[in-house]
Amino acid sequence: MAAGQRARRREERERLAAEAAEERAAAAARRARREARRQVLTGWVPRPAPVESGSLAARRRQRTGLVVAFVIAFNALVWLGTDQWAARTLFLLLSVLVAPIVVSILNRK
Repeated sequence: MAAGQRARRREERERLAAEAAEERAAAAARRARREARRQVLTGWVPRPAPVESGSLAARRRQRTGLVVAFVIAFNALVWLGTDQWAARTLFLLLSVLVAPIVVSILNRK
């Protein structure tokens, strides 16, 4: 009788293990299908560059942000201070051309 109970218990454990294996296989198949769909939808989009971390990168980001803020403030003052469209356009164009140079000078390696 003990041998029959052991056999039934072993059979039950094997059945539960088989069910768990089927569930894992089904979950893996769902994950694979989801990843394939995601790859099809987002495969053509380039991955963003990783953000640099560290004190030098933080200082570079801060300097760049300050230059951008200064350029925006300067253009706002010119926009409010003059009524001439030529002057507004000139200062906007100059700031767009000069800002990258200032950023590169400030963020020398």
